[in-house]
Formats: sequence, C-alpha cells, structure tokens
Amino acid sequence: MRNILVIGAGRSSSSLITYLLEKSFTENLKITVADVSLKLAKDKIKNHANGNAIALNIFNDNERTIAIENADIVVSMLPAHLHLNIAKDCLKFKKNMVTASYISNEMKALNEEAITKNLIFMNEIGLDPGIDHMSAMKVLDAIRAKGGKIILFESFTGGLVAPESDNNLWNYKFTWNPRNVVLAGQGGAAQFLQEGSYKYIPYHKLFRRTEILKIDGYGKFEGYANRDSLKYKEVYGLDTILTLYRGTIRRVGFSRAWNVFVQLGMTDDSYTMENSEHMSYRDFTNSFLAYNPNDSVELKLRHYLKIDQDDIIWEKLVELDIFNKNKKVGLKNATPAQILEKILSDSWTLKEDDKDMIVMQHLFGYELNNEKHQIVSSMVCIGDNQIYTAMAKTVGLPVAIATLKILNGEINTPGVQLPIKKEIYEPILKELEENGIIFTEKKVAYLGYNPENVNG
Repeated sequence: MRNILVIGAGRSSSSLITYLLEKSFTENLKITVADVSLKLAKDKIKNHANGNAIALNIFNDNERTIAIENADIVVSMLPAHLHLNIAKDCLKFKKNMVTASYISNEMKALNEEAITKNLIFMNEIGLDPGIDHMSAMKVLDAIRAKGGKIILFESFTGGLVAPESDNNLWNYKFTWNPRNVVLAGQGGAAQFLQEGSYKYIPYHKLFRRTEILKIDGYGKFEGYANRDSLKYKEVYGLDTILTLYRGTIRRVGFSRAWNVFVQLGMTDDSYTMENSEHMSYRDFTNSFLAYNPNDSVELKLRHYLKIDQDDIIWEKLVELDIFNKNKKVGLKNATPAQILEKILSDSWTLKEDDKDMIVMQHLFGYELNNEKHQIVSSMVCIGDNQIYTAMAKTVGLPVAIATLKILNGEINTPGVQLPIKKEIYEPILKELEENGIIFTEKKVAYLGYNPENVNG
C-alpha cells in the first residue's frame, strides 16, 4: 500500500483525512496520521481499516525521520514556521511534500534542490492561500486567452458564521484562530494599487476604510485591506494592472465597531499588563481611559470615542460584557491583545450546533476590443458541523486532492511552488465543485474604482 503521512491532526485536518480514507480502498492507500497527541490522531482516523495513528514529536529527529522515510508523500498541516525541518527531511529521503501555508523564504530556498531531485513541494494549496489562487487564475487565464488586458483585480475572503447561527450584534464568531483575528492588520501599512496609484493605509486607519460587497443570496458584506496586495502582481502576472486589492470579508458594520478596540489600544500585543490575572473586564477597559473619579467607565469611553448612547456600536460593546466588574481576566502577565481575545471568546466561540461559513469573491476588470468589461466570481461554503466545518473543508480538501494527484503523477512539475498552473488548478477546482465548493461567475457593467462603494 502507498503510505500518505499527514503530520498534524488539528481542526483543519478533518476533511483532509476523511477524503483520503474514503479514497484508500480504490487508491491502495494507507493514511498515517501523526500528531503530538496520539488521542487526537486516533480520533481523526476513527478506527478506519486503512488508517494508522502515531504519536510524533516533530522536534525529535529520530521519530520525525523514521515517519518521513516510511512515507510515499508527506502532508504537513503544522504551523508554517515548523515546515522547514519536514521539508529538509523530504529532500533527504526524496519525498514529495504538500502544505497549505504561504511559501516562506526558507522554503523558497529549497527550490533548486527540489527540482534537481525531481520533487514537488506544493504550498499555498488550502483556502487563502490556495482556493483563491486557483479560482483567480482560472478566470485570469481565460481572459488572457481571448486577448483581454487585465486592468483590475480585487479579491476578498472571510471566515464567518453561517446565517442560521448568526445571533449576535457583531454578526461574527471565531471560526479559526482567535489570536489571528485580534492581531489582524498589524505589522505594517496595508499596500495596494488603485487606478494606477500606490495606496497605503496605516493600521490605525485600516478599519475605517472598507469596501462594500454583495453576494447573491447572502446580502451585503464589507472588506478591509490585507497587509500586502502588491506581491500578487508578480504571482499572477499582473505587471501592468491599474487596480490590485486583496481584503478580508466581514459583515457590514463589524469594522467600524472593531475600530474602537484599535483606537483604545486593546489589540496591542507588545507589552504585558500588571496584575492582569486579577483584573475584571471593567478594570481592563478602564485602564485605557483617562482618570476621572466623577465619571463612570461607560461615560468616559463614550466621551473619548464620541459614541452616542443610541449608536449600534455602543450596543455591540455592551453585548461583549467589557464593563462587567465581576468577570475576571484570569491571565497572568497578559498583553492587551491576549486579554481582548479572552473577553471575545466568551461571546464569539461557536456553540455545539453552530455552523461556520466561508465567503470568497473576486472582481476582474479587463479591456477587450476597446471596451471595458467586469466579471464577478463568488463562492460561499457552509460547514456541516463542528468537525466538518467550512474552514476544514476549504483548507483540507484542496490539500487532499493535490496530494493524491501528485502521488498518482497527474501533477508532475517539480519544485517549490503554488497552484497557479492550469494543470494544477483545473482538475482540483473541478473536484472541489463535486464536493460543494462552487464558484459562480457573472458579467456585470464595468465599475472600476467606485468611491461611493467605499466607507470611511
């Protein structure tokens, strides 16, 4: 039997492992799931005849190399910074490798050796990055094939709560790593192109510069800019493009309310707060406000940020219990961002019966025969339950499909790469459609950059 080694049995691996196990009889596969937690690995294979769970400490060189040497292909579902040793072992033992993570500079440096050894190191084959690359390149290549010149590309993705589980004022719950949500947008100004001009949005202004999107059947959303859109000029071959913008999707009104936390300093992760474990939620909120013994915390906050009492933002803040004097933070030497994450988790953690939702939309503008055209491509995926979430599907299924196609020789171009070639994206997108991950495309009147479509 051909042995597929999956390293990491976290939340995003459920659909990946199930797909491979379901294919194991017809494809003659053994699926070895390795995790530091043997219980977690066993839970994922569910006593399947062709599943094998092992405990693996990736920092133990002997354990790691034995597992990789015995594999025919390796899938790393570890955090991005942990892929490198796996990749070096794959080079040593001549194994192909698949990850859902962005290509790091360290991974990119292995490209020449991978090509020399005729190995495929497929990266960025999850959701975002991954499905975004493939679905975008499908339309971009089609436009180019008929002689069109790309002048606009905008792309948005969001992990949200499904409409049937949307029951708070923020229209949001954590569907992925909460820490990444709290720290989103930090680390430098957002950079993009707008009508040929380079634009930059500093972090403290990021959540007041949003763009409105409409998804058929699901209503209005908003998008705020990702940190670096400009790198996709080279990736997608868009050297002459005028507008290039990538963003994150939220429901309308989220960003304006989130900006309160940014302006207060609650998303800061650069220092720890004294006696944080003994703080109440109210103490935490008050620590960012001026001292005034005559005014309440609520009044000081409203005055400082000019929030009216009947503003929906105020209702959203109250809903999160940030003024509660009885709830304790309970985190020692915590940063403001860590404390905010704790507070939000009280309200935004998915309940047992909740479902998540992934939303993605691309906008393509192009010139053909001296006329301007625009295409909108949209995808909505709703999770089944807390195990087979929309996030697990959209991250895990493209990884699984690519892994099997590499193993079967259907994808055979060697090197460190991402899925932007037709031989890769075309069959994978087709199979994703069969699994309910479907993009709908429609032609609309060319709008270009529409200032009326931007908040802030």
